[in-house]
Amino acid sequence: MARGASFLIGLFLAVISTSFCASDAIAAPDYPWLTHGDSRTIVSVFAPPPGFVRVAADPGSFADWLRRLPLERGNAGLVLYDGRPIVDDGGAAGVVDIDVGSSDLQQCADAVMRLRAEYLYAHKLPGLIGFDLFDGQRYRFLAYVEGTTPIVAGNGIAWQNGRPEDASHASLRRWLDIVYGFASTRSLARELRPVGRFADAAIGDVLVRPGAPGHAVLIVDMANDPASGRRLVILAESSMPARSVRITRNPHDPTLGPWLPLEDGQPLALPGTSFEASQLRRF
Repeated sequence: MARGASFLIGLFLAVISTSFCASDAIAAPDYPWLTHGDSRTIVSVFAPPPGFVRVAADPGSFADWLRRLPLERGNAGLVLYDGRPIVDDGGAAGVVDIDVGSSDLQQCADAVMRLRAEYLYAHKLPGLIGFDLFDGQRYRFLAYVEGTTPIVAGNGIAWQNGRPEDASHASLRRWLDIVYGFASTRSLARELRPVGRFADAAIGDVLVRPGAPGHAVLIVDMANDPASGRRLVILAESSMPARSVRITRNPHDPTLGPWLPLEDGQPLALPGTSFEASQLRRF
């Protein structure tokens, strides 16, 4: 074979190989809190069980972004916000590679808001970043950039104006810590749109039970069985006190790893709790 033809074939194969590898690679701009780019991802670690295939997700969508969340490397365990390790109760199939912060703030609903805000920030949509606070008022990231912050005023919230901030990721992280102190499972459940049926669930939906304490988890991946129509989901969750965001393990069938059955008429059982279809919400 001629040298030129051999070179072109080799170049073609290299390009094809790179494109396949890139499908599971971590792109630093997509996950701006990362300090490295060699993380494993949900999609690369957790293959669907036999007979199931991942549901389609448009490139650049929240669904596609969530299923490519980076996971901690090695045998990294769960930690509290102050760095103390948590004895694993068997409920974690993996740990999302994202910081907890240094205060007892990023709990269950907060972790859901964190991931939604990070997605919008990574996709250069800062004007869409905002959440409702406990009194129903919406607090937007760009309001913080302009210097506006909330303060408690009696049973409500007042606003004070200070110096403007930049729109960097560090500012987003500081803004989120403020939001965590003024939002909760109650405000998140009130803000999100009800879905109502597990049959209509999608990646990016939230299961939230408002209360004190309440709980909230995020659907980060989904697969179905084309023959039977059965569906499985992967969930990410934090808890209180503030701790690592974990990928939840199936508590009833260890062979399924993190994949949990989602069926109308049946509660979605997690380690230590469960959710009904009526508690399914959407951004």
